[in-house]
Amino acid sequence: MKSLALTLSPVALACAAALPRPAAAQSESPPVAVERIVITGNPLGSERTTQPVSVLAGDELVMRRGSTLGDTLDTLPGVSQTGFGPNASRPVIRGLDGDRLRVLDNSGSTLDASALSYDHAVPLDPLVATGIEVLRGPAALLYGGNAVGGVVNVLDNRIPQAPVTRTGGAAELRLGGAADERAGAAVLETGGNAWALHLDAAARNTSDLKVPDHTPVADGEPLARTDEVRNSAAQTRSAAVGGSWFLPGGRVGLTVDHYDSSYGTVAESDVTILMRRNQVRAEGEWRLDDGLFSNLKLQARGADYEHREVEGSEVGTVFSSRGGELRLEARHRALGPLRGVLGVQAEKFDFSALGEEAFVPDTTTRRLGLFALEEMDAGPGTVSAGARVERADVDSDGGGRFGASRSRGFTLFSASLGTTMPLAPGWSVNANLASTERAPTYFELYADGVHAATGAYEQGNPALDAERGVSADLALQWKSGNSKLRAGLFTTRFSRFISLDSAKVSVDEDGNAVGSGGVPLYRFDAVKARLHGAELEAQTAIDAAGWRWAPSASADFTRASNLTTDEPLPRVAPWRVTLALAASRADWTLRAEVRHAGRQSRVPDGDTPTEAYTLLNLAASYRFTLAGRDALWYLKLDNATDRLAYNATAIETIRGLSPLPGRALATGLRLDF
Repeated sequence: MKSLALTLSPVALACAAALPRPAAAQSESPPVAVERIVITGNPLGSERTTQPVSVLAGDELVMRRGSTLGDTLDTLPGVSQTGFGPNASRPVIRGLDGDRLRVLDNSGSTLDASALSYDHAVPLDPLVATGIEVLRGPAALLYGGNAVGGVVNVLDNRIPQAPVTRTGGAAELRLGGAADERAGAAVLETGGNAWALHLDAAARNTSDLKVPDHTPVADGEPLARTDEVRNSAAQTRSAAVGGSWFLPGGRVGLTVDHYDSSYGTVAESDVTILMRRNQVRAEGEWRLDDGLFSNLKLQARGADYEHREVEGSEVGTVFSSRGGELRLEARHRALGPLRGVLGVQAEKFDFSALGEEAFVPDTTTRRLGLFALEEMDAGPGTVSAGARVERADVDSDGGGRFGASRSRGFTLFSASLGTTMPLAPGWSVNANLASTERAPTYFELYADGVHAATGAYEQGNPALDAERGVSADLALQWKSGNSKLRAGLFTTRFSRFISLDSAKVSVDEDGNAVGSGGVPLYRFDAVKARLHGAELEAQTAIDAAGWRWAPSASADFTRASNLTTDEPLPRVAPWRVTLALAASRADWTLRAEVRHAGRQSRVPDGDTPTEAYTLLNLAASYRFTLAGRDALWYLKLDNATDRLAYNATAIETIRGLSPLPGRALATGLRLDF
């Protein structure tokens, strides 16, 4: 039998306030249960949102947290991951990824290059997040055409939202896991009645990922049999300092953060990526006593990002970007039955690539968007409607094989209509309709070269028009006490969908056709496409035999088709079902989870099917008091049967090299002080 690796799994640091404290640590006043208000896509702070949103916080975030954002969110209804090894994995929502999915840092752009390539990691560490919100479906109204597939918003308290009247924080240690993780993190907050200061730091080292014994495949050829993923070790560091000043009519805050990571690419056994991002973020919010507007919120940020690909001791390619974003939201007072918010968002992004594997020229992208969202009561329910007008300019400096400089401009319009309506006690229905437009990205327009991550020559199309789609979402919800159910259907039809498709020829590194020995040529082009599917979530809680039993279930299904070629779209997750049972008594919680993914045989020409798999995960946690402070210890056994499984949403060049993690025992300890 394969030995178990000792690991200390991720633990939430800054979400201590969201967790109940042992009796010895509670204040004399009883705790008050507060319903969490969703932030993402909800500028009016409504208790109910029309679009489906999943929220990870508190204990659930503790137990789900992984080394990447994609790994943390994988298996949420409608959410999977790109899976470019264990160190670079972005979320996929309802079959859409890349630039159709907006990854946000506290409701603002991450200003990185992770959407450009699957081997580019997102510079956000889940270890220091206090919450993660996932909005499934179009959010282009508030966040631009890049959010046509959905939004992932990572929240932290680096700009404190409320005064801190005492010094406190949390510390965490993690060891082991399938990647032999050694990690630690700490957060410290202090302040007074009118100010607050936040400090945090985290570090993570991992070894090559342990997986079930298998024969990896590279470039269609089998390699030596192994029980690990080659070149998948990593080192990651992050730190931040931030503060807020609270005034009678509002607050202002500022934070500076640094993130750097060194990790292997998996696709190439001797290539290491050195990535870093430095960011400055400011935020202010003011309440207004008079006039049309009752509340103003301003966010501004600037970031400097660099990504070096090192082969041996030589730097091959350097990707870098500098960008800034400004966002202003103004909530107006009631205008008859209407309550709403107006906003403006501006963003500039300068990208450059230097080196032998640079397949995109230096570019500048500018976006300016104006949006409005209005809401009104309609009998017992609510109706919301809004629109966004956006201007996007994407300029190329050209040079070399990229030719002359070019400039493209796009005027984009998006609109949405939604409602949430009670049907009977505990029952409600949500419906949404959206029309969205997305400007082509700099790489969809101007790419021209071999992309090492995909193993193909990628060629952009400077004549592309804006991507255009219409989406509908319908869901039935029920809630009663500790029980709830949500069942939903969705569909999106693109009249223009920008797809990277095979040209059915092989070319050399200069793009010239060759008979053999070259790489496949892929071109960006507009096609007609349709995606539709279903999602289900259910949970309840029962007290019996001195324990609280909490069974839950979730399922999702997405079908995606290229209507122009009559082929399936690539990298779409198969149907999936998750069944779980948690049992809690006193300070102990036990949990068992079974995850099943069906066989994915709907793949385009040139791809291969992915076999079905079933994984068993077990966990236990215990709350206790250590030196008068709250502490949480837990133990997890993932993939208990050591099942060999592959990720259908990973690109084919990586799928055969990087199976899902093997059996791994993980433990974690967090101390709040």
